[in-house]
Amino acid sequence: MSINRRDALKSMVLMMGGTMVGSTAILTGCAPENQIEGLNFSPEDIALLDEIGDTIIPDTDTPGAKATEIGAFIVMMVKDTYDGENQKAFVSGINSLRSNFKSENGSSFEDASSEDRLAFLNKMKADADAGTEEAKVIYMLKDLTVLGYFTSEIGATQALNFVEVPGRYDGCIPLKDGDKAYAI
Repeated sequence: MSINRRDALKSMVLMMGGTMVGSTAILTGCAPENQIEGLNFSPEDIALLDEIGDTIIPDTDTPGAKATEIGAFIVMMVKDTYDGENQKAFVSGINSLRSNFKSENGSSFEDASSEDRLAFLNKMKADADAGTEEAKVIYMLKDLTVLGYFTSEIGATQALNFVEVPGRYDGCIPLKDGDKAYAI
């Protein structure tokens, strides 16, 4: 039985736990079917996604996700790589997040403290783990935030150990406590 590179990549992603929504479109290079035509996100939606991303990866000794304009990245990925069903789930989940946060906290997500934001997102994750379908958008948000952050210039060069022109190949480099992982 022969295996081509695309099948090998898909198998490797699945073995490594890569369950990111849209990964099939990324790996195959094909646009997903049944996408929502005319799907648009407002500047307010992008600002909300920036704040969610910054709650997931906040500023520390390196800039957080908001500095990478993560909201625009998430919008691009949802529009270009998600199929219609996942696009609907994402939009519905973001709308629910916005309204549920306001009803529970009395303010918008963008105006709330970082502690309130984090507590709310952790509650969403617990709900998603318990099987609440509406809260599963948290996994999409986490996947896209991590992907967007660590593939951005800021994430690759400041949060990771970036070697622009690597020397010889070392398959196993020991890392000491406090060392940064290498960017790929």
